[in-house]
Amino acid sequence: KIVPNPEYRATYGDNPVWHGYCRSHKGSVPPQRTRKTCLRRGKAVGNPCPICRDRNLLVDFRNVKLLDQFICPHSGVIFHPIHTGICMKQHKRLSQAIAQAQDHGEPQTPILGQSQPPWLPPQSLTHPFAGLLWIHVPFVPVPQEDFSNQHPAVGKTPPAPALQGPGRAWYPWYEWQQPPATEIARMRRLYRGFLKED
Repeated sequence: KIVPNPEYRATYGDNPVWHGYCRSHKGSVPPQRTRKTCLRRGKAVGNPCPICRDRNLLVDFRNVKLLDQFICPHSGVIFHPIHTGICMKQHKRLSQAIAQAQDHGEPQTPILGQSQPPWLPPQSLTHPFAGLLWIHVPFVPVPQEDFSNQHPAVGKTPPAPALQGPGRAWYPWYEWQQPPATEIARMRRLYRGFLKED
């Protein structure tokens, strides 16, 4: 079954194939790993994974719409089997198909509207697998401000305390700071049974 088609939309709608999948398990704590395979001695186990339960789903590198459902749109990382619920055998097949689709895909357009570098070969519009799965590159905005030297502790080292005068600390937050009178009064009320009069 190539995604999407009318039969797929009638079954899953606009949701991915693993949407709403819940594996039956014993006890209140779900298993921390999926099963190795959903076929045992040629028979399907109870409550198979989202890929094994539908025989019409085709795990192939040309079925890009299906493979794209198992890739995070923000980071480009393949979802963990715990997140999707597929068995380890199907997860291995999906990983191989995704890698093969990325190998057949065209190079991605450079970011920020830059022109194609001259050392790259020109993209052919007659690529036999044009439009296959691209390698997702997460976009991380570069901060415009420099936060590396805003705090005094990571900025320029101040002069030595001996040069500033006797009784001075190296950094101002090491010096004695008089607490407010309201805080002193509150602490005296809390510990009045333990304080001794001078």
